[in-house]
Amino acid sequence: MLKRAGIRCETEAARIDEEEYRNAMRAAGAPASAVVEKLAELKARRVARHHPEAIVIGADQILDCEGVWFDKPPDLDRARADLVALRGRTHELLSCACVVQDDRRLWHHIDRAKLTMRAFTDEFLDAYLTTAGDDALTSVGAYQIEGPGAQLFSKIEGDYFTILGLPLLPLLAYLRDLGQVKP
Repeated sequence: MLKRAGIRCETEAARIDEEEYRNAMRAAGAPASAVVEKLAELKARRVARHHPEAIVIGADQILDCEGVWFDKPPDLDRARADLVALRGRTHELLSCACVVQDDRRLWHHIDRAKLTMRAFTDEFLDAYLTTAGDDALTSVGAYQIEGPGAQLFSKIEGDYFTILGLPLLPLLAYLRDLGQVKP
């Protein structure tokens, strides 16, 4: 997203066990907002270790439907089960960006979007999964609103970029304030 917004940057995987952190925090009773913030910060800190003085951005997203958290599905059977569980219901996507330099957290922002899935038929669901294919495995909730996944919804409230996984506009504003992006 940053590159498409005209920001010169490099990407690097943080290589953390997100599931382990998510499960531990869930077991401790942490809210989804605390988990998404912690994971974004952990990712940024992990990468910052290898890049002294660099401005490093970590990001994370969680789908919360009435207290149940959804991850990226590992296969199409799980994608189908997730979409059946979300069908006809409203869920929330929480996206967090965290900016770290060396061992200091400089900034973070959490944004939320509410999405209501329509009560689609099993026939529509099968056709959607056939069309989406493995792309359904790349996003929490097994959908991408920038493609055929838009047809799953009856209502969407929130920022487009937040739904894609990054509160981009607040992040760009912070980077401008920091002098990292031209005003």
